[in-house]
Amino acid sequence: MSAKGLEGIVATQSSISSIIDGVLTYAGINIDELAENASFEEVVYLLWHGRLPKADELAQLKKDLAENATIPEDVIALLKASPEGNHPMSVLRTAISALALYDPEAQDMTREANLRKATRLQAKVATVIAAYHRLRQGKEIVAPRPDFCLAQNFLYMLNGEEPNQIAIDALDTALVLHADHELNASTFAARVTVATLSDIYSGITSAIGALKGPLHGGANEAVMAMLEDIKDPEQAESYVREKLAQKVKIMGFGHRVYKDGDPRAKHLRKMSEKLTGITGQPQWYEMSVKIDELVTSEKGLKPNVDFYSASVYHSLGIPRDLFTPIFAISRMAGWTAHILEQYENNRLIRPRAEYVGPVNAHYVPLDER
Repeated sequence: MSAKGLEGIVATQSSISSIIDGVLTYAGINIDELAENASFEEVVYLLWHGRLPKADELAQLKKDLAENATIPEDVIALLKASPEGNHPMSVLRTAISALALYDPEAQDMTREANLRKATRLQAKVATVIAAYHRLRQGKEIVAPRPDFCLAQNFLYMLNGEEPNQIAIDALDTALVLHADHELNASTFAARVTVATLSDIYSGITSAIGALKGPLHGGANEAVMAMLEDIKDPEQAESYVREKLAQKVKIMGFGHRVYKDGDPRAKHLRKMSEKLTGITGQPQWYEMSVKIDELVTSEKGLKPNVDFYSASVYHSLGIPRDLFTPIFAISRMAGWTAHILEQYENNRLIRPRAEYVGPVNAHYVPLDER
């Protein structure tokens, strides 16, 4: 028997992250500990190497990321030439694929070269997104600063001004929470691609294509669109009840793996309450809580990581259509970790399909059909 959507099927072994009894860990460390204590750069190292970095290793990673954050002029020209109206995820997918053309080690399949390429990808993805956003606004691109951490640099490159510590900490924690999630759709897509021994850029391009979909990374955009549609917390209940009566899916709820709630959601809920209060827009959090309570009671579905991340990103002044690209900044750490792991013990991923079509059919000549 086949399992629709491969639900419940164990496709590989991995030491990168786990979801056991509703608990998410990275290399065995509970996500709660990491969200409360670790920087995103520490998590990147953890996912790539299976352990937390020592002080000198962390300093070297930060240095390497800073040195590789700039993007080639030809890729900037590609961003400038992108037609108006494209979704940033489409632009990101294209730009990441183009970066392979400017990497002299693109076809070098040694682990050392792939680690260097993973560093370049992690460093450049935020620059690509920020640069594209500036360009589409008719503004000058802001170059990354070598003394800034990744979260700080992204906000700086996006807005052209140094972010405050609250914003930096909020984005850094969000990046930690989104960094990896076992064998999700985009990670599986990446592993399937590189299992053919294609290069790391091909694997990441596949992952970005999968993340773009509203049933995966695009859900947080849909959540913000819903909140903007509701506008007033007093309208939240009637809005959601009407959608439920119409059997419309409320985005940001439920999860294929978690049956008793997403452990990442509580951290984002706290951040949403804090940030919306600071920015003087508590209605986004208040609406979210009302929707959360109603959907949980009516449908038995609890919020996932996408639900409260929408109001968090909005409070940071990030446009709605950049929510999923920010997801890609974070998940780049996990994607590259899984690609490295796939290469280490590779076997072509080639499942079978249960055939349910016609049997004993025969060719009928054209003039007899």
